[in-house]
Amino acid sequence: MTAFASRDALDAFARAIGASGPVAVEGGRTRWSLGGAPAQGTRLVRAPAGVVEHRLEEMTVRVLAGTSVAALHALLAEAGQRSALPERGGTVGGALAVGENALSSLRRGRVRDALLEVTYVSGDGRLVTGGAPTVKNVSGFDLPRLMVGALGTLGLIAEVVLRTQPLPSTSRWLVAADADPFAVKDAARSASCVLYDGERTYVELEGHEVDVEADLGILGHLARFGAASGPPPLPPRRWSLSPGDLRRLDPTATGPFVASIGVGLVFASLARPAPAVAEGVRALSRAMKAAFDPEGRLNPGRDPLQGS
Repeated sequence: MTAFASRDALDAFARAIGASGPVAVEGGRTRWSLGGAPAQGTRLVRAPAGVVEHRLEEMTVRVLAGTSVAALHALLAEAGQRSALPERGGTVGGALAVGENALSSLRRGRVRDALLEVTYVSGDGRLVTGGAPTVKNVSGFDLPRLMVGALGTLGLIAEVVLRTQPLPSTSRWLVAADADPFAVKDAARSASCVLYDGERTYVELEGHEVDVEADLGILGHLARFGAASGPPPLPPRRWSLSPGDLRRLDPTATGPFVASIGVGLVFASLARPAPAVAEGVRALSRAMKAAFDPEGRLNPGRDPLQGS
């Protein structure tokens, strides 16, 4: 399905960004404070929106960065598909820029792996494309992965090609107050998401009905699970930890929290203290910034190495 040709929209976006002066892209502002606020005097622009092409049989979709994730997923759902992007009210470009995965990433996978091709506007106002719609055609430097989580500091995302996947035939949310979340994650093969808020364990089972039913029986031996309408409310801050560190999570540091088991993501009420970053990592980050945006005009004030 081809909705429209996107070249005119991309060219207009590049002209709006131009080749001088500090500039940032404004999307849904759902993670606007991540990595720091834009520097004073930064000009805000909006990325173009629209689904350009959905190749159902190849399981890919070409979409402009200003498209809301909700609109993209509504279109994909009509064809029985979805993407790895998080459903939290933001835009496609914003979700990729912050590098946030869907809650059900145990089955959907990471957004970094779902991004096949990216077109972005560089620091000197040019449109640059990296990657390819099919993995076998990709060679050279992996620009798509580099742009994920860079907060728009290396390039302002304009258009992407994403891998899609079939919608599960069955999906159920469960909750229990007496379950070990780590045991649940290890036992339920169809678990797409396991969340723990310090008292209750929530699990989403997805897949073929026979597999989900089998896991319902397995979980019934672990704890007294009941039906849930969905995940619990998620606090606004994000902490990235190694999955093993979740066992030693300190609620006095996070405040009320919801931890995603097996993923290493914690939704916390309190801001995380700035993590210690090795000087070698900082030097590499500075070198990448100097190579991609020597004038420092893309999203000034934001730092991907800074905590939430």
